[in-house]
Amino acid sequence: MDDNNKVNSEERKKPGSTVTTQRRTRANTIDFVDLCYMLLGHWWQIVLCTVVCCVMAFVITKFFITPLYTSSSKLYVVSASSNSVVNLSDLQLGSSLALDYQELIMSRPVLEDVIEALDLDMSTTALSNMISITNPDDTRILVITVTSDDPQQATDIANELAKQAIIYLPEVMETTAPHLAESAIVPTVKSSPSYSYNILCGIMLGLVISCGFLVVRYVMNDTFTTPDDVVKYLGVQPLASIPEEREDKHSSSKHSKRRR
Repeated sequence: MDDNNKVNSEERKKPGSTVTTQRRTRANTIDFVDLCYMLLGHWWQIVLCTVVCCVMAFVITKFFITPLYTSSSKLYVVSASSNSVVNLSDLQLGSSLALDYQELIMSRPVLEDVIEALDLDMSTTALSNMISITNPDDTRILVITVTSDDPQQATDIANELAKQAIIYLPEVMETTAPHLAESAIVPTVKSSPSYSYNILCGIMLGLVISCGFLVVRYVMNDTFTTPDDVVKYLGVQPLASIPEEREDKHSSSKHSKRRR
């Protein structure tokens, strides 16, 4: 009991420690209601930052990102076992061949033939990065998609790649050649970039930056700005408040004249 009384008496003798503890508690406590009111009070800053990021996203998309065009051709993979009549086993074989064709079309010999036929000034690695081959589920169709900043080039590569695949694949796999199901046509609409997507990303970025800055500043601020803060965090009712004295230039000039 005596030891507890000594500790309590020592704590009472240190009023500064109570204030420090209260401030630490305030720093570690977030009032979400006050936080929401704070964000509403700075709505114009949030809107301004969002608009700036939105405009920047539009400008970057419009003037700094190269538009790309996509063109596709399709191959139908199926083989007839006898008398050009397709049966169930042929369809199953076609499904298995589609996966093999998908890999062989991207092989180096086929890409080299495409580069030579179109007289392209690029390597096989650069060409392969422009090409994607997909096999839709439960089908024997291979979709050859080419993406380029030149719509005519994308179309020529897609058609030439399908042509070279029809020649190369039967020689390697000793099967019937795949059939050209659809030729590529010159695209009239660019596939990327998307203005709506980039502008939406700009809006989200503006909201994150503005709200994040305001929240961090709110959390890091551990000062008392109003008498209500003193009551709220210290539990002490202030007796009086001293307003800050501000003198403008006009009043200061009058005082100087009077002194003269």
